[in-house]
Amino acid sequence: MTSFGFLSTYPPTQCGLATFSAALLRHLTGQDSGDRAGVVRVVDAVQPAVYPDVVAQLVNGSPTGPALAAAVLNRCDVAVVHHEYGIYGGRDGEDVLRVLDETSVPAIVVLHTVLAGPSAHQRQVLERLADAAAAVVVMSQTAADRLREGYLVDAAKISVIPHGALTGRRMSPPASVNPFAPVARVAAPRRPTVLTWGLLGPGKGIERAIEAFAGLGALDPAPRYVIAGRTHPKVLAREGEAYRDSLRARAEELGISADVEFDPEHRNPDALMDLVRGADVVLLPYDSTEQVTSGVLIEAVAAGRPIVATGFPHAVELLADGTGLIVPHQDIPAMTEALRAVLTQPALAESMTRACGRIAPGLAWSSVANSYRALAQSLLDAPVTAAA
Repeated sequence: MTSFGFLSTYPPTQCGLATFSAALLRHLTGQDSGDRAGVVRVVDAVQPAVYPDVVAQLVNGSPTGPALAAAVLNRCDVAVVHHEYGIYGGRDGEDVLRVLDETSVPAIVVLHTVLAGPSAHQRQVLERLADAAAAVVVMSQTAADRLREGYLVDAAKISVIPHGALTGRRMSPPASVNPFAPVARVAAPRRPTVLTWGLLGPGKGIERAIEAFAGLGALDPAPRYVIAGRTHPKVLAREGEAYRDSLRARAEELGISADVEFDPEHRNPDALMDLVRGADVVLLPYDSTEQVTSGVLIEAVAAGRPIVATGFPHAVELLADGTGLIVPHQDIPAMTEALRAVLTQPALAESMTRACGRIAPGLAWSSVANSYRALAQSLLDAPVTAAA
């Protein structure tokens, strides 16, 4: 039985890292594993206790916070430190280093971002973080290659463990005909669904996705475009709903507002996967050329959905074997044609679904949790070397 101490953002914080941490913790401690886990939740101000998993808080800017966080992590067998530059205090999140300096148990550092062109200080923070870690986890081979080639990091410490996803649940396809209706009465054909989901904000490329979708007007039946997700909390605090409003306005200008649906509902993981499995094609129109980890991409593959994505690094890596179509960044006509191909060529869509099915088992959260378990055990079993 292993006890894990997480250092991370955590629900009810709305961000991909918090969602990831909650899912990993749930699968590490579930199914009678015997393992235990607690979270030191990273916050900007003291928050009320909501989840029993949260055993302490690291308040950014607190002079004593790092030492207190380390003291809590040291009560566990293994610390799991989740890293992105924007979540910790100090310049480029350097305050996390103060936590690692006082953590005496083996630390697994999970890098959610590995920049291709970091500033000198960003590089220094990541290298010091990796140096203090017993193991470094990245979620794609692209990220591992970037670490080895662009940073001074001990390659022996690096492990690639994919982002997890729910798998195994099945959803019945929507019926196109009501079996109890009179024989002569035929239901209208089901409209194909294009789906983009996740926290909304500039950089998601959805304005170009809407323009690309507008080029599908001649299809029969006409597809609909569902944009699911709330506005990112930091964007909401800074700009309100300006981005979402601009997207609505663009759909109105293009005359497709009736076909573009904004769905801000917050769904639990099972309900979200039902939404994804109901889509005919998942569209990831991201602007980023840096993104080496995408939970949305992993979840789409695990759901067996055909994918159209811009060429961000994780998409290029994961979709290389026919699980999706890659289009150049900001190339609206190419995006339109890729969507059209998936929606009008059943054989293509089916081949993508089969390709997803070949790699989905390795993306299951149960498999990912087992990989973290095995890594933690290898650290605990490693011989202790005496200091020189």
